[in-house]
Amino acid sequence: MLKILSILLLINSSWADYSLDEKIGQMILVGFRGSEVDANHQIIEDIHKYKIGSVILFDYDVTLESRKRNIINRKQVKDLTKRIQRESEIPLLITVDQEGGLVQRLKQRHGFNKVLSPEKVGKRNNLNFTYKESKKLAQDLESVGINLNFAPSADVNTNPDNPVIGKIERSYSSDPLKVSNNVAAFIKSHHDLNIGTTIKHFPGHGSSRGDSHKGFVDVTDTWSEIELIPFKNMINQGNVDILMSAHIFNGSLDPYYPGTLSKSILDDLLRTELKYDGVIISDDMNMSAITDHYGFERAIELAINAGIDILLYGNNLVYDKEIAKRVHTTIKKLLNEERVTIDQINKSFNRVMNLKKKLKVIDKFKSVASTNKSIRKIANKTSILDSKERDEKREIFKKIKKMEE
Repeated sequence: MLKILSILLLINSSWADYSLDEKIGQMILVGFRGSEVDANHQIIEDIHKYKIGSVILFDYDVTLESRKRNIINRKQVKDLTKRIQRESEIPLLITVDQEGGLVQRLKQRHGFNKVLSPEKVGKRNNLNFTYKESKKLAQDLESVGINLNFAPSADVNTNPDNPVIGKIERSYSSDPLKVSNNVAAFIKSHHDLNIGTTIKHFPGHGSSRGDSHKGFVDVTDTWSEIELIPFKNMINQGNVDILMSAHIFNGSLDPYYPGTLSKSILDDLLRTELKYDGVIISDDMNMSAITDHYGFERAIELAINAGIDILLYGNNLVYDKEIAKRVHTTIKKLLNEERVTIDQINKSFNRVMNLKKKLKVIDKFKSVASTNKSIRKIANKTSILDSKERDEKREIFKKIKKMEE
């Protein structure tokens, strides 16, 4: 009898209630400096004190203009991921942007595979080739302890001159069905090695004329509904591990806020209409599309209320040694001031932990209780505004935008 009670206690302890700090920490992903770490490194403090749930690795330090960041060679990256995983009570999602082509942080000069760009792969029009080429990326990630790839791009190449998508060959095709098929092959290549994938940039970045890294980008007049097709297809196929939002402004979907901060886009459209209930991660919150128009605290408030589960701070476009502390402290402040709810925190925590379970990063997880209360009601309207309604609300948006600056 005592033996049975001991086993039950052990099981229950593995499902014990998590602390608020742990729940908030799972909503935070940060980048850091250093190709190796010791006990006094900032990222170790962030793991221990602020319970961060995820990190991202880069090969280049933007602010220092240096190739010395986190990635030097295979052995070094493997040692780095092992070291930081060892420090975390809840195993980390360790992420990287590894699309192939120009967007490849693990480069040939570091001893990794050189892989064709999505555009070049898509032009082959051979899904078996797509699978094999993508698997090279997955094999590299698996070999060094990286468990989540911030790829593939599900953007449709509706504007070949797009400086951040089409022009640098990040889209598989201008045909949304070809994009869908290639994205599915990419995902399968990673899932076969138990590596998670991220489809991006919802609700579609392919038509933009500008770069949201550098400032405000409006796709209202260029975006079309066909850009939703790859996202919808992957959701319907149950293929999505995690979905990344875009910072672009799309007045057809929300006349007030850009994608990452938009409840209309992330809740009404993505969660309700497309029936996606997985993890939503923001694009880098350090990008100028966010930082130039919204304050640090206000951006976090809007993102969480919109439906973001993980706030991504690459900590590379700008560098802040205490970024994890600032984000963690801000979320607590918003919670204490009832500007976000504990129900939102719990739902995001459950999604992130269930993703980690799916990817076998953790062995087991029992979801924490949810009250199913929303901080705001879902708007009773279609998600896509007609052109007349959109034009009428442009002036309102301009006023809102000035308020947020």
